[in-house]
Amino acid sequence: MRQILRILFEGAAQAWQQLMANKLRSFLSLLGVTIGIFCIIGVKSAVNSLEDNIRGSMAKLGNDVIYVEKFSWAEDPGANFWKWLRRPEFSFVEYEKLEQRLKLAEKVGFWQYLGSKTIKWKSSSTENVFFLGITEDCRDLFHLEFQGEGRYFTPTEYQTGSDVCIMGAEVAEGLFGEGIDPTEKDVNVGGRKLRVIGVLKAAGNDLLKPFNFDNGVLVSYTLARRGFNIRHQGQWERTSLLVQAKAGVSLEDMKDEITGVLRSVRRLPPREENNFALNTLSILSGLFDSVFGVMNLAGFVIGIFALIVGMFSVANIMFVSVRERTNIIGIKMALGAKRWFILLEILFEAVVLCVVGGLFGLLFIWAATEAITRAIDFDIHLSLSNTLVGVGTSVIVGVLSGLIPAIQASGMDPVEAIRK
Repeated sequence: MRQILRILFEGAAQAWQQLMANKLRSFLSLLGVTIGIFCIIGVKSAVNSLEDNIRGSMAKLGNDVIYVEKFSWAEDPGANFWKWLRRPEFSFVEYEKLEQRLKLAEKVGFWQYLGSKTIKWKSSSTENVFFLGITEDCRDLFHLEFQGEGRYFTPTEYQTGSDVCIMGAEVAEGLFGEGIDPTEKDVNVGGRKLRVIGVLKAAGNDLLKPFNFDNGVLVSYTLARRGFNIRHQGQWERTSLLVQAKAGVSLEDMKDEITGVLRSVRRLPPREENNFALNTLSILSGLFDSVFGVMNLAGFVIGIFALIVGMFSVANIMFVSVRERTNIIGIKMALGAKRWFILLEILFEAVVLCVVGGLFGLLFIWAATEAITRAIDFDIHLSLSNTLVGVGTSVIVGVLSGLIPAIQASGMDPVEAIRK
């Protein structure tokens, strides 16, 4: 044990001596290792942060909601655009049929795009605000969260189509400015007065969020049908359905039941394909996984090339170090030092050099993640696991770069070494 500790101490001392003896040479030699670790762990940290954001968004939204759309999230939009365009929009009648017939569903929601409008309050106005008409269960299906004392439509407000609305965070800020609470204030939309009953929390940094209402206004579908000039049977602009499965019901069973009901309502022949798509958040997650895999691979390839350059640079330092200490190595062996002792000493010296370069790379990654997080308000972090991967990679590069010099040093003849 004492011998091992001695090897570690002497190896670290020799590594420090090599670093201090020629600072410029050491800097240039370790630069490859630093850049390599920065590329590999930097990309890995960015990808992991994106994945954490997506997993967190999925956890909040839940994995039990099926989004019934005209188009499939899993198919190529360019290749299937015209096929999707020919598909019919969903109607309110279809929503009512699903709500009546689905036995495995906990909640069924329907929303309809009402177009972009200008909204006014006193002398202020905001243009190009999109409006959605939504049904009662959409609060839970959209996972709406409110600022302050904001609230959702009451059953009475929904049933009677009261002139009330829910406003997105960006709309509220642009129309009312800071320091003014929009709740219970009246706004004007195309000559109709709507009372604001709530402001939604900003969508923030959630990347995997099917709906972002920051620049929108939500009204009850009853009000939309009564006051926004849409038809009851509703084939206008874009519509969509959302279905939440009951607890313990698999999404596949839920999909089968939705398919059966919709095909029946639309009277599709048995051999005709579905003219609708059933999407889940797991589809988006799978698409992101493939993108993240490519990003990780790109960072790994770039980092490997940099690490190879760094490995040869460190190997060069070690060859120079062995040549400069040839007589000292010979004396150690003459005094009884074992060959494995010399081998481990040189190897550990190379490992220390590479770990120093790797630590600088990790330091730069930490600084970069902090700067990016503050600049764009998105959490990118250097995790403990990625730090350990970076240190472990540095150790492996150190072993590879010091192996040949260490074998050369341990294989010296003591007498010949002392003479040099």
